[in-house]
Amino acid sequence: MTGRGFGALMSVLDPPLIVVTTAEAGEPAGCLVGFHTQSSIQPRRYCVWLSKANHTYRVALRSRYLAVHFLSVDDMDLAELFGTKSGDTVDKFAGLPTEPGPDGVPLLAACANRLVTERTTLLDEGGDHVAVITQPLGVHSAGPFAPLRLSRTGHLVAGHGYWERPDPPTERAADR
Repeated sequence: MTGRGFGALMSVLDPPLIVVTTAEAGEPAGCLVGFHTQSSIQPRRYCVWLSKANHTYRVALRSRYLAVHFLSVDDMDLAELFGTKSGDTVDKFAGLPTEPGPDGVPLLAACANRLVTERTTLLDEGGDHVAVITQPLGVHSAGPFAPLRLSRTGHLVAGHGYWERPDPPTERAADR
């Protein structure tokens, strides 16, 4: 199997994008995510895969809760903010309207469709992403919407490459 063939097949799928937010000890974090899905009907489970290179991953390791924000086609500004900036050096929440979730997890006021979840399991099978299996605790939905899909964000340059895996603590956390 070639990497090119796998990539070509995966690019046809064109997944919807989400922003995952979390917080621990007063440190909020959030990132743009393309790897996510419902993973069980009963009990209810939702799974997100977080890049080991991201600040959000390192905060999520210590956090009990995650919020999963489903982006609509009108949320390109949020995709750009959470997908191109690194939480290691930038406070992505500065000036952004949020509501407090469990343990201070920021809930993005601009996202009408979201899940608030509790982490049940982490699965690290050695790849560049870690599966975070969660149990939904609450849902907020404004009804049907047109999701923002990966194909519409090809112009965005990620805040971290998949090959970057900095060790904790984050630069921002080290400054405290």
